[in-house]
Amino acid sequence: MRGRFITFGRKCRERWQLFLFLIPAAAVVLIFNYWPMLGAQIAFRDYQPRAGIWNSPWVGFKHFIKFFHSYQFERVLGNTLILSFYSLAASFPLSILMALAINLVRRTGFKKFVQTVSYMPYFISVVVLVGILNQVLSPVVGIYGGVYRLFCGSGYPPDILANAGTFRHLYVWSGIWQSLGWNTIIYLAALSSVDLELHEAAQLDGANRLKRVVYIDLPILLPTAAIMLILSVGSLMSVGFDKAYLMQNNANLSASEIISTYIYKTGMNNGTAQFSYATAIGLFNSAVNCCMLLVVNKLADKVGDGGYGLF
Repeated sequence: MRGRFITFGRKCRERWQLFLFLIPAAAVVLIFNYWPMLGAQIAFRDYQPRAGIWNSPWVGFKHFIKFFHSYQFERVLGNTLILSFYSLAASFPLSILMALAINLVRRTGFKKFVQTVSYMPYFISVVVLVGILNQVLSPVVGIYGGVYRLFCGSGYPPDILANAGTFRHLYVWSGIWQSLGWNTIIYLAALSSVDLELHEAAQLDGANRLKRVVYIDLPILLPTAAIMLILSVGSLMSVGFDKAYLMQNNANLSASEIISTYIYKTGMNNGTAQFSYATAIGLFNSAVNCCMLLVVNKLADKVGDGGYGLF
């Protein structure tokens, strides 16, 4: 260990200019990523703004136990997990399939057109996306309501936006429409590294296009797909707060109340803000994310000869 420090010190002296350039980036990471972690102890205290973090009384796991025994615990956790796994199960394979489909297109102009059209929704903000959903699916002023009255006469159709049963489908598939094209970029980059001689040799052996995709393209994508899956699972519990909150209403609350929106309402509720309780819920959410990341990384590490785990 002492020898390593000596070697590191020698490198610092020899290349001090490079380490000098590293100082601002390291300072930003320390100040904005690691220093705020000290505030996580609020979850174990009865935080009082006047007393500050260090002078607030220590209460241990009181707020965690309160959350576990809350009637909201099963609902918000269940909704978060359902939305997360639903989004992952729908978007992850579709991204791979779309990348393979785009890669099969031979006409360069048409391929670029498809890529451009599929990328464009990604640059639409979440607020605008939810506004589009409201304009299209509103039973009063939306296209959905206008088409219904056109074919069914007067009256208003059922309100899809206020239906708890349709909230999850609208949330997931609108997100897929927005990000599917963008998610294919990394897979297309991996497919660009495929040696054309492999396809030529497969064609000489009589392999059709589908077999070449299965036996050449898919194995090339496996390491990239494994890494992307690990990264996706690492943020699985971090369901987008802004979109869920904007789509939320009193009628679909049973399906739309997730951990992030519950934290916001608990921590920012005027007059009864519970900072420690909200921090405890957020810390629990991060701990679940970390455990899931480790499990999936371990499973991915066992795939293939060398393993695809990140660490």
